[in-house]
Amino acid sequence: MIPQRIATSVLLTRGDGDRYEVFLARRNAALSFFGGYWAFLGGTVDEIDHDGDPDDDDAHRRCALRELFEEAGLLPGVIAAELEELERAELRGWLIQGGDPSPFRALLDAHPEVLASARPFARLTTPPFAPVLYRTRFVHCAASDGQEPLVVQGELIEGHFAEVEEALERWRRGELLLAPPMVYLLDRMRGRSLEEFLEYAGRSTAELEDGHIQRVRNTPGVLMVPLATDTLPPATTTNTYVVGEERLYVIDPAPEREGEQERLLRLLDECLSEGREIAGVIATHHHADHVGAVAAVSRRYGAAVLAHPLTLERLPEAVEVTRPLCDGDRLELGRAPDGSPDWALEAYHTPGHDRGHLVLVESRYRAAFLGDLASTLSTIVIDPPEGHMATYLASLRRIAELPIGLVYPAHGPAHRQGKVLLEGVLKHRAEREAKLVAALASGVRSREALLARVYDDVPPELTAAAARSLAAGLEKLVEEGRVPSVGG
Repeated sequence: MIPQRIATSVLLTRGDGDRYEVFLARRNAALSFFGGYWAFLGGTVDEIDHDGDPDDDDAHRRCALRELFEEAGLLPGVIAAELEELERAELRGWLIQGGDPSPFRALLDAHPEVLASARPFARLTTPPFAPVLYRTRFVHCAASDGQEPLVVQGELIEGHFAEVEEALERWRRGELLLAPPMVYLLDRMRGRSLEEFLEYAGRSTAELEDGHIQRVRNTPGVLMVPLATDTLPPATTTNTYVVGEERLYVIDPAPEREGEQERLLRLLDECLSEGREIAGVIATHHHADHVGAVAAVSRRYGAAVLAHPLTLERLPEAVEVTRPLCDGDRLELGRAPDGSPDWALEAYHTPGHDRGHLVLVESRYRAAFLGDLASTLSTIVIDPPEGHMATYLASLRRIAELPIGLVYPAHGPAHRQGKVLLEGVLKHRAEREAKLVAALASGVRSREALLARVYDDVPPELTAAAARSLAAGLEKLVEEGRVPSVGG
């Protein structure tokens, strides 16, 4: 069961009707959840915010008003009028430092009309690709006259009010890294008054909570679609990606289950109804948790399946039209979301996990689609003879040396710093190899004993997978002449 946290996100606006701005804050890059992204204010619901149910509307109202004060120094006018400036500063500092929040709760309890002014309007839950699910209630608060937000550096770095279209345009130009829920909501604000948006967002997000696919967008022109598959734990989903604006390529249409396939096809049908076309279906490699819907998508839209020739040979289900996709090939996407020309997907052959494995890199924002080159949930299994450790490490180094930005794995959330992720994987593999060498040097010889020594941090349910990676590590040492192989 994936852990779940109850959180509140605050839509702080200035102005009303058709002319309003929203407050965005840049989160500290060191934070594990949306570190480095621009987002709304907010945080997890604390015990002081609720009277038994952390997910009721009043709990989210209290959390929203507390977070507004802690993160931006803003208080509702009637409460601000009761406190001297020094009292406000001392109370805020006390809360930021983790002091007892009871005095602030008492202020809210004394003014029920203030609590009522905070308006819950929508709910989103993190898609199930993440190690922790945040069940987030969005609450609207209007900025009080005469108060300016002041962000204290810590969890946040900076913040400012922005017009909706301005924020989205800067995101499309690659100047502003917006958290995907912000992209989703800001996109629905366009062309709507504040009241129209609040009503529409409630209905729209309710559909997502009922199972409609959430359009997760970290990078302009990229939809991330996590779908349930029979994959290796701790993952429970495989990410399908839809890349492009007018010409769409569907990367790793993964689900083999009928219900999940239907969800994906419904999303692609919506894309076609918006005037787009499916230009092709791409498989990063042939493993079953990546290609379960390849044939279904290809048949439905008459789209060719593109993959490395070694992958095309081993697709589990026949498709009518295939095209080899080899190292250095380039797939034209047309104009990028910011209007720049010559947007394309570039293919890189990256064997090691699978002999036909490909990584795709889009040319405008340098987002890389990793397949199973790396995961943000766990270590990728290298399973001989298909898997080959030395080849895999060479593929990792090759992609790490490219000019890449955000990376999209097949399992787990996107990672903002692609080079950092891949260099971290290389470091982890080197440390694992060092443990193996040390164990061998100490006299440990049997595979069972090596597994217990080298993979002592692996949970029992992953022991079989670890044993295959151990075999790959031993194979590498033998090939390099560092360890002799005796009797197999």
